[in-house]
Amino acid sequence: MLKKTLAANSFTGFRVKLSAALVLTSFLSACATAPGNYLDTSRLKDNDPAPTETYPVHLITANLIVTQAQDAAGKVQPLPPATLSDPSQYVYRLAPQDILGITVWDHPELTTPQGSTLSSGGNTTQTVAGALQQPYTAALPGQADPYGQTIAHDGTIFFPFVGRIQAAGKTTGELREQLTRGLVRYIRNPQVDVRVLSYRGQKVQVTGDVKQPGPLAVSDVPLTLVDALTRSGGTTDSADIQRVRLTRNKQLYVLDANRMLDRGDTSQDVMLQNGDVINVPDRSDSRVFVMGEVKTPLQMPMIKGELTIADALTQAGGILNTDANPRQIFVMRGMHEHPTAPEVFRLDMTQPDSIMLSSQFQLQPMDVVYIGTAASTTFNRVLQQVLPSVQTLFYLKQLTR
Repeated sequence: MLKKTLAANSFTGFRVKLSAALVLTSFLSACATAPGNYLDTSRLKDNDPAPTETYPVHLITANLIVTQAQDAAGKVQPLPPATLSDPSQYVYRLAPQDILGITVWDHPELTTPQGSTLSSGGNTTQTVAGALQQPYTAALPGQADPYGQTIAHDGTIFFPFVGRIQAAGKTTGELREQLTRGLVRYIRNPQVDVRVLSYRGQKVQVTGDVKQPGPLAVSDVPLTLVDALTRSGGTTDSADIQRVRLTRNKQLYVLDANRMLDRGDTSQDVMLQNGDVINVPDRSDSRVFVMGEVKTPLQMPMIKGELTIADALTQAGGILNTDANPRQIFVMRGMHEHPTAPEVFRLDMTQPDSIMLSSQFQLQPMDVVYIGTAASTTFNRVLQQVLPSVQTLFYLKQLTR
């Protein structure tokens, strides 16, 4: 009788083990038949070694914030070399394609007709009076004016009794004196006046997030960065005026127009010159990423080039009270410029002074703010993954009794 009982128990144990093995085999094979997308990794060979780099972590303190503020104040973007020490010394010099109006008093046959119109290249025309009232807008496109004196591509003009003379590179006063000397042999005491009817020879290109991108004529009035932005209709809502790019002589300079508009820093309002290209970028490169245990992970643009940890956490809805580790507020910086040696900062939000420091620590573009996970939360998440399998095995064992 005892032998029969032991044999029955042994058979029952074998049956339980066999059932459990069949169930586990079914679970494993279900991965190949389960609905939805999946990747078959059997043909992939991953030989990448495990990363061994370690990164030093800087604790965010009051001294660190003071040091960073001093570094930011001392770090100034290089400005293009100034062509003039004083803008009042600026003098416009004529260039090819400029249209001139030349007046010889008491000699209408030598004077540009005042009632004529300037060709704009199409079917529309602009009067001389209109050109004089708006000489600083975008240069007129199209062909030369048949009535005015258009400076040729070689920088010369032709004037009766004087012949072909060099005009490009001279001021209107210098050209007036040259014409006077050429006419004195034919006209007694000639009185000559030279004006620019249309500035078409020199221009600045304005591109990017402005309302009216396009060329701006360089005229006898100095053209500065703020002037260029204003005459282009202003910037759009997505423009980043803290990083306005100026390309001059194949060199790139980054200008902060906001420092001029909000703080009165006139050093950023540089004088533009012929051939300059102004690009106003959007704020895609001035973003900050908030990840980890926050209510709403997101990316956010910087506000006038500034954003603090407190600003970022507030916009993300704050940290999760049940999952976040307030001692692990990390800021990861410099991955784009230094991918092998980024800077890592940590803020301990459990300390009273650290909470105040969160509103003082300035983030930089492309920073990543990561909120760590509490140890208890990690353990609970492991249990959530293991418990369903344990419960399934328990119920299977009960069913096979």
